[in-house]
Amino acid sequence: MRHVTDAERRARLAVRHALAPDFRVASPTAATRAMTALHATEPATVYLSCWARVASLTVSDVDRALYEDRRLVKQLAMRRTLFVFPHELLPAVWPSASARVAGTERARMAKDVVKAGLTDDGDGWLDQAREEVLALLADAPQGLAAIDARRAVPRIDVKVEGTAGEVWSAPRVLTHLGATADIVRGVNTGRFTTSQPRWTLTRHWLDDVPPPWSAGEGYRELVRRWLYSFGPGTEDDLVWWLGATKTIVRRALAELEAVTVSLDDGTTGWLLPDDVAAVADPGEWVALLPVLDPTVMGWRGRDFYLGPHREQLFEGRGNAGTTAWANGRAIGSWVQDDAGVVRVHLLESVPASTQRALANEATRLTEWLDGVRIGTGYVSPAMRVASNTTG
Repeated sequence: MRHVTDAERRARLAVRHALAPDFRVASPTAATRAMTALHATEPATVYLSCWARVASLTVSDVDRALYEDRRLVKQLAMRRTLFVFPHELLPAVWPSASARVAGTERARMAKDVVKAGLTDDGDGWLDQAREEVLALLADAPQGLAAIDARRAVPRIDVKVEGTAGEVWSAPRVLTHLGATADIVRGVNTGRFTTSQPRWTLTRHWLDDVPPPWSAGEGYRELVRRWLYSFGPGTEDDLVWWLGATKTIVRRALAELEAVTVSLDDGTTGWLLPDDVAAVADPGEWVALLPVLDPTVMGWRGRDFYLGPHREQLFEGRGNAGTTAWANGRAIGSWVQDDAGVVRVHLLESVPASTQRALANEATRLTEWLDGVRIGTGYVSPAMRVASNTTG
């Protein structure tokens, strides 16, 4: 069994994740393929994740890939998280990770509407609601905002208390239809920092809607892509990332004939059989990544790149804040001051050359944002400290 050190794992990041200048890619679609998927819970993350990996990028480049060429598509999937996927990966995502989320959502919603006294048949209520929304959108090829769908379909113009105490309404029905791939988030009517989509039928949005694969085929492809982007990683990493079961992961690893390697922490990692060679040394590199960036969120076991900084860089719910990277390790965070200038906050001492490189990245990002301030609901302790010191 080959041994893969933490240093080698960190070296792979710049190459596979297109983070170092010499390895940056040419387009948002290429960046997304390199990462398997981009987190899209916060709209700006998609743009900032691409900015960190694409040699020359504008907001319009990402808009074009999402809303004109439609080579990138937003889809609810693993762990009930919104991602951006390459168009060609959708047939794998829909019957596997998305279907799993849709099933869980259906059970919860059906239970909630019965508890709320709206019906005695929760599944029947949801089926009828879905049918009415689909009929509405069939006559709206340009899509409709959630508020317009709610007004047009009285059945979903309700407020329902969920099992966890949350209150949901029409957008939850639309989200379920999105998880089942009947509809998608189409054109965003707001700025790139906000989410104001027009919901549209998938067949209206995608000219060539690819037929879904089987669930097993879908999971196998997701595991294959993850192993290329994030491997070596452990079985637990994959189970967490997929939001699936050990049985699903083990079956996919066996079908892929994945090979085992030993890792520095004593655990067993997995790689694709044709991917066991060491990658090229990327040299010195730095990066500034946004909240929920896929590199930061790619594994469950994160000590090899976080070191002692986990508590500072992740907020209490386990979500990553902004991160500043040097040579494969997360060593700090970044925030914007009141004028929109990006400021780096380090959690450890680094050489002067690394400080200069990070300062240059901060200047580059400040110029790219051009005064746009990025708000977030995922503020890590390090970001909070940095914000208090920058003003």
